[in-house]
Amino acid sequence: MELFDSHCHIQSVGAAGGEKSTRELWTKGAVTDAAAVIRRARDAGVTRLLCVGCDAEDSRLAVAFAEAHDNCWAAIGIHPHEAARYAGDAAARQVFAALATRPKVVAVGECGLDYFYGHSPREAQLALLEFQLKLAQEHELPMVFHVREAFDDFWPVFERYHTAANPIRGVLHSFTDSAGHLQRALHHNLYLGVNGIATFSKNPMQQEVFRSIPLDHLLLETDAPFLTPVPDRGKICEPRHIRVIGEFLAAARGESLAILAQATTRNARQLFNI
Repeated sequence: MELFDSHCHIQSVGAAGGEKSTRELWTKGAVTDAAAVIRRARDAGVTRLLCVGCDAEDSRLAVAFAEAHDNCWAAIGIHPHEAARYAGDAAARQVFAALATRPKVVAVGECGLDYFYGHSPREAQLALLEFQLKLAQEHELPMVFHVREAFDDFWPVFERYHTAANPIRGVLHSFTDSAGHLQRALHHNLYLGVNGIATFSKNPMQQEVFRSIPLDHLLLETDAPFLTPVPDRGKICEPRHIRVIGEFLAAARGESLAILAQATTRNARQLFNI
């Protein structure tokens, strides 16, 4: 049985650079050896990992990390929290965009809109989303979307670029939204990423959505080092926790872990062309 962590940030483990809050969380949890993290993941049956960048520096780190590890690939992205830094800096965007041609880059993201925190103005978030949609289409890459309390603005932008002649392939990362947005995502043939939130959410609507995602559109992810699943809340999340998340979802959905693992691994490999 093979499992695929379709969204993690292990490129920051023991690194001098990369996204600051992610790096600090790894350090706070005394996780400093990336090789050990990968080894523990393999021991849990997690054989492939997608390292996801959140800004230009973090994306460069993810690419370098993926190129140094056979079982890792990279997604390059500018997170909506970071949009204000790049909206007015064409040179920085150009440097970031050049990463798309690197051989182990298999996606653009995470990118999108986050109106829950609002760390960047909405206008900047929208501009960076469009920039990355264009980049993904130019290089025929799928996308990793971060959308939080912003679907009313996200869908019109997405649908402007997602055409029959040039469809956008991708995944809604950390999906916890409504059945209506699930159906709209499925209509556009998007995948839904589910992580440790499923194990501790007390929201009945969310639990029903997790159960109702079609198996052929489901991805497993950790978002490591964030969102550690039950029963390890309070500890640092690692890719090895994919197995815990998979076991929880399989039980909740009435499926065997073997069937869930086979389907979600196949889905991730198809989406990211791995």
